[in-house]
Amino acid sequence: MSSQQLPVIDLSAAERGPAERARLHAELHSAAHDVGFFQLTGHGITADETAHLLSTMRSFFALPEADRLAISNLRSPHFRGYTRIGDEHTGGSRDWRDQLDIGAERPPRVPAPGEPGYWWLEGPNQWPDALPELRTAALSWVDRLSEVAGRLLHELLASIGAPPDFYDDAFGSEPHLHLKMVRYPGRAPDGADQGVGAHKDYGFLTLLLQDDIGGLQVERSDGRFHDVPPLPGAFVVNLGELLEVATDGYLKATHHRVVSPPGERERFSVPFFYNPRLDARIEPLPFAYAEYAPGTTQDPANPLFAEYGRNELKGWLRAHPQVARRHHAELLARQAG
Repeated sequence: MSSQQLPVIDLSAAERGPAERARLHAELHSAAHDVGFFQLTGHGITADETAHLLSTMRSFFALPEADRLAISNLRSPHFRGYTRIGDEHTGGSRDWRDQLDIGAERPPRVPAPGEPGYWWLEGPNQWPDALPELRTAALSWVDRLSEVAGRLLHELLASIGAPPDFYDDAFGSEPHLHLKMVRYPGRAPDGADQGVGAHKDYGFLTLLLQDDIGGLQVERSDGRFHDVPPLPGAFVVNLGELLEVATDGYLKATHHRVVSPPGERERFSVPFFYNPRLDARIEPLPFAYAEYAPGTTQDPANPLFAEYGRNELKGWLRAHPQVARRHHAELLARQAG
């Protein structure tokens, strides 16, 4: 497996005058159209902020298993909380990792009769009693990366000749933000190396903080998966399927996966998903290069809906079958029908 570094985009160039911003837009346009992945620097998140988050996350995974299972996502109809190793699935196969899923902190919502089932995805997080500082660190990270992702989305849209604020209403005051804290504990006992199976993200933007171990692989134009060498201080950014749909395939959502580290070596990562309101309908984007759009990738096993929440719910029901069976048998039956 070869290593092929992604394009590196310096977001701070947007603040350095028209010439630097124009160069930023050219580089961002190329990365988003040709690859769908890039490394983001100049984002304003400090090394101290990053070190604090990673330290707090490692403290969580070092807690006794009983403390982690006390906030199991099996207890949450909103899919929040801790997932044991092997309980999440991608492509029908288990992912050899454990994780903590965190969203915007909101009151629990139970859909009223006739309301879409995706409103189950709003609700409170679960926090470990043994590590109260985790709540502050995680929610602060969500706030900081929301600001970075919002700036990046505006520059990305401008780079292809679209109105930078076109999707501001779709995000509104309650975007569906999602943070994962993930540990890959080495290879599974049977030797399988699926940390996370190959997939595309189905929202707008993902900003990934990874440690120095490596394991992320991205499908490139040659059809092969290439290692992405960690770049200190950078976030790995990828585009989700909704941006591909909104631009009729001009912007690219790309398959990626994580290969488990060998032996019992641990890897840690923190993906942040910047996505619109659950009830937002994603309108086609007017942009300068629309005539060159090749059309979106068609996958009969993964139909995409204009209403964002339907995509999000579909993903959670597939990825967490135990939570789905325990809390959402009716939604599963409706989806199967």
